Amino acid sequence: MTKENTEGGYDDAFLNEVIEKDEIDRLFDKKIFVNSKLYNENGESTVTDFNSETDNLIIKGNNLLALHTLKENYTEKVKFIYLDPPYFFNKSKPSDTFSYNSNFKLSSWLVFMKNRLEIARDLLDSDGVIFISISEDGQAYLKVLMDEVFGGDNFVETFIWRNTDNADSLGNKSRSGLEYIHSYEKVKNPNRKWIGKDTENGDAPLLNSSNGIGELRFEKGNIRFNIPDGEYKSGMYPKVELLDDLHVKEGKNINAVRLKGKFKWSQEYLDEEVRKGGDFIIKSKQFSIRYQKSKSNAMAPEKMIDTSYLSKIFGVGSYEDSNSHLEEMKINFTYSKPESLIAFLIRATTDEEDIVLDFFMGSGTTQAVSLKMNRKFIGIDQMDYITTDTVPRLIKAIDGEQGGISKDVTWKGGGSFVYTELMPKNMGYLQDIIHSDTINELKVVYQRMLEGTDILDPADISFRADLNKINWLESFSDNKRLLIKLLDKNGLYYNYSEIEDVNVRSLLSDADYLFNKKFYKGGE
Repeated sequence: MTKENTEGGYDDAFLNEVIEKDEIDRLFDKKIFVNSKLYNENGESTVTDFNSETDNLIIKGNNLLALHTLKENYTEKVKFIYLDPPYFFNKSKPSDTFSYNSNFKLSSWLVFMKNRLEIARDLLDSDGVIFISISEDGQAYLKVLMDEVFGGDNFVETFIWRNTDNADSLGNKSRSGLEYIHSYEKVKNPNRKWIGKDTENGDAPLLNSSNGIGELRFEKGNIRFNIPDGEYKSGMYPKVELLDDLHVKEGKNINAVRLKGKFKWSQEYLDEEVRKGGDFIIKSKQFSIRYQKSKSNAMAPEKMIDTSYLSKIFGVGSYEDSNSHLEEMKINFTYSKPESLIAFLIRATTDEEDIVLDFFMGSGTTQAVSLKMNRKFIGIDQMDYITTDTVPRLIKAIDGEQGGISKDVTWKGGGSFVYTELMPKNMGYLQDIIHSDTINELKVVYQRMLEGTDILDPADISFRADLNKINWLESFSDNKRLLIKLLDKNGLYYNYSEIEDVNVRSLLSDADYLFNKKFYKGGE
C-alpha cells in the first residue's frame, strides 16, 4: 500500500488475511502476463517470444505472487539477489519521502519478509548470494529472520554503508548516516573472496575512479598517513609515490606526496581545500584517500573512516550521488541506492551473464547496473512508478546515459529488456476500492464487482462473504474495509491455468497469448 492509501483509517501497511492451506496452491500458481513489450535500441515493440536464458525481465505486480510465477523458469538459476525493501521503523512516521507506507507492526513486517525470502532462497543458485539493505531499527530483526531462512552458518557479513556525504558531529550519536547490508550465501563457499572479510578484491572500485588520469600533489596542510610498511601490492591503484623517496611512518607529516591514478577532483580544487584547512587521510590496503571538506562542522568519528565501512574510500557513493544522477536523468525518485553501491556488490560476487534479481526494484538501480555490467536481470515491483520512472530510466541506460557507473565501465549503451504485467482480476477491484474517496464511488465499484466490465470478469467473491452485511448508511471506512474483505484474495490475478477459458482468452491480445505460451514453454 502507498501511504496515501492509509488515510481511510488503516493503521497498518498490510491487509492481513488468513487463508486455508488448500487455497495456497491456487494463490501461488503461475499467472497470466499482459501488456508485454520489448525495449531495445530501436524503442518499444510488441513481443511474442521469451527466453529465460538470455532475456532481461521486468514484471509489474505483487512481488510475492510474481516470484512464485518465476519458479518454473528460474529455480536455482539466480546468482545474485539485492533487496531494498520497505524498512521497519520503531516509531510511526506521519510524513516521509517514501512512496510506500512505512508504518507497520513488526509481526506483519516479519511475515511479509519471510514469505518473500523463502521463495527467493529457492530461486538462488547453489553458489548464489543475497544482500538486503536495512536501517538501524530493523537490522537485528532481519538478521534473526535471515538466519532462520538461509541458515546461520551461511551468514557472511553485515556490511555497513555510509549513506551520506554529510559528516556527523562528534557529539551526535545518531546512526542515521549508516545503513546495514546483511549478506548470506545459499551454500557456504570457502573460496569466494569477500570485501572487508578475510580477503581483498583488487578489482573493487576505488574512490578516485573517474574524470581522467592525472597526478595530485599535497604540498601543505594537515595530511595524515596510515600506510604500514610493506603493504603496497603491485598492480593496485592509485599508486602512492612518495617524493624524494621519503619513508613515511604513521603520523609523520611531510611537505608533499604524489598520487598517480584516476581522480575525481582537479588539482586546483584540492589545493583550494587544503588552503581552507581541509583534512586529508590516506588509507591503507586500497590506497585511496578520504577527505573532510573544510566547511563541514567537524570531522566524522574515526570509525566512519574505517575501511570496513562501504563509503567513498571504496568508491561507494551516497544518496547525494544517487539524487544528483537521477536529477540529471529527470527521474523523480528519492532514496534510490547509488549505482556504485550495487556495482560494488555485483562485481565482488558475480560474473558476466549471471542472473541478478531485485524484487523491490524501485527506480531500477540494480537493473541499470546489471545492464551496464553485462549481467542478466529480473526486476519486480507493483507500484505505478515502475512505468513513470523505472522503465524510462532503463530506456535511458539503453540509450547510453553517462551517469552513475557508466564512465567506470565504459558504458556505450545497448541491451534490451522485456516488460510485462501480471493480469489483474480482483487486484483491479482491490485498487479501485483503495482509491475510492466517497461512498458513491464505493457503490460504483461494488456494482462492477458483481457484474464485471468490458475488460474484467465479475470479481471472485470470498465464500466467507455475507452480502447482506453491506449497509451504505455505515461509515465510509467501514464499507471500504467490508468490500475489501469480500474479495477472494486467491483471485487477485488470473492464473495461467485459465488461459484457454473462452472468457479469459477474449481479454487477451494474440501477442500476449503467444508470449504466455512461450514464457511457460507451452508454445514450443
